[in-house]
Amino acid sequence: MTDINNKGEVSPSTEIFIRIFRAVLVLVVTGAIGFFVYGNTVNENAKFPFKFGLDLAGGSQLTYSADVSKIEPSEVPALMEVLRVVIEKRINVFGVSEPNVQVEKSSVVAGTESHRLIVELPGVTNVDEAIENIGKTPLLEFKLVDKDVIAAQQSAAALQANANASTSGSGTAVIGNVKVNGKSVDEMNPYIDTGLTGRYLASSKLEFTQGNGGQLAGEPVVSIVFNEEGAKLFEKITRENIGENLAIFLDGEMISSPRLNEAITGGKAVISGGFDANEAKILAQNLSFGALPVPIELSSTQTIGGALGEKALSEGVYAGLVGFIILSIFMILWYRVPGVVAVVALVIYVVLMLALFQLVPVVITAAGIAGLILSIGLAVDANVLIAERIKEELIAGKDVNHAISEGFSRAWLAIRDSNIAHIIAAVVLFWFGTSLIKGFALVLGIGVVVSMLSAITISRTLLLALPIKTSTKLGRFVMGSGFFK
Repeated sequence: MTDINNKGEVSPSTEIFIRIFRAVLVLVVTGAIGFFVYGNTVNENAKFPFKFGLDLAGGSQLTYSADVSKIEPSEVPALMEVLRVVIEKRINVFGVSEPNVQVEKSSVVAGTESHRLIVELPGVTNVDEAIENIGKTPLLEFKLVDKDVIAAQQSAAALQANANASTSGSGTAVIGNVKVNGKSVDEMNPYIDTGLTGRYLASSKLEFTQGNGGQLAGEPVVSIVFNEEGAKLFEKITRENIGENLAIFLDGEMISSPRLNEAITGGKAVISGGFDANEAKILAQNLSFGALPVPIELSSTQTIGGALGEKALSEGVYAGLVGFIILSIFMILWYRVPGVVAVVALVIYVVLMLALFQLVPVVITAAGIAGLILSIGLAVDANVLIAERIKEELIAGKDVNHAISEGFSRAWLAIRDSNIAHIIAAVVLFWFGTSLIKGFALVLGIGVVVSMLSAITISRTLLLALPIKTSTKLGRFVMGSGFFK
């Protein structure tokens, strides 16, 4: 018998060979991927290890409260996102494995909203080390100096000092508050916010003065460059306040108060605060990592021990294995050969998912394991639909190959609609959920897509490669299901 007949059709023997070759290729590729997963699991120095979240690997969680009282409500979401990026950037510098930084907003209380920054550091169980890893990212602010208020405050201080001196030995004299324009000097702030903060920084670096303009040569300073928006704001501030002093505050402490002699264009400035070279270098690095756009304060810490996370991981894996074994037994006993193929397809599905976890990589959490187990159930559901449709076609009297082809075609619509619904649910959960929910949604979404591949493509390839004939009693039995013979 030739491979191609005179009508140009592939001969049955060639068709069978192609089907078997495809099935063997699928199994070989799966074996190679399984070996890759195993190697990266047992090797401590693997290039693609599994990444575990805080609840499984143990670690520290730090909660910071953000002070947004001086920020326009419409700008808060954008600035909180900048804050998240800045903190994440600093953590990555210290090589913490898979940090998770997220912003949370509480419900409105007394007309205000509470904004928090949650920092999760897997593998870091020392809270002090965790706080040190984040480091002290400075809050850089530029404020105009109100000379009238400062002069009034100095006068009030001098009057108080003179009064105390005149009553020496008989107690402290108390004088009335000095007022300017009807306002108590003690209640007035001599520094006026300009809106120019570290959020507008593009870069910063350590430099040494050249001895120009009366400066000492070799004095370490920090040269900063604003971004386009910050440069325009800086030029506007300096142009409108020539002759005034612009104070530079770092974490609420004034480090410099230079006089504005002219408008400064180009968005470049120099911070000089009597630093030594090391202090200036650290400041430049911190500002380069990103000055905080809003002040934050550490409000709470939490530590999860490695033993607790390991227990959660082992119990999750155990639950998954038990569930998989029960499903496999049911599929094989009820659906026989299609059930065996479904189990093989499920094994391939799990191998593909584990490989994706290592390659993407996906941070595995307890919720993620739950999502994986649920996605296995969805994969089983698809195989059940396919097996039932094949059974109906066999009952109708069709041969195995036609029954398999028609069964997959009829099952596809239901599988497609079901999986699209689950993908939509996963996207919604990922978009609106917290980090815990996002881990579940991500694994579920990936699992649904991969399960469609394993159920429709892999199962079909393996079934068509089996040389089963329903003309025999044995063939009808192994391709049947339940009580169908």
